[in-house]
Amino acid sequence: MLGRFTKALVVLSLAVLVGGCSRAPSIDIAGSFLPSWMFCLLGGLGAAGLVHWQLFQRKRQGLVEPVVVFYPSVAVAVACLLWLLFFR
Repeated sequence: MLGRFTKALVVLSLAVLVGGCSRAPSIDIAGSFLPSWMFCLLGGLGAAGLVHWQLFQRKRQGLVEPVVVFYPSVAVAVACLLWLLFFR
């Protein structure tokens, strides 16, 4: 009986994992299909660069102490926001 339950659990978990493969969001640029997450990542990196530039211009770099955590967090947050706004 335990083997039957385990087999059913494996099949159910595989069905849940494969359910997300219905469509891959991609953008056609000059005949080349690029994943949309690349554009979101570029937007996030650009936003992190703008935040850095603004902090540098205003001489406020000291406000963000763990720089190695702050700028990647800004990039990921903006990339996720762009994904939610434009592709979901």
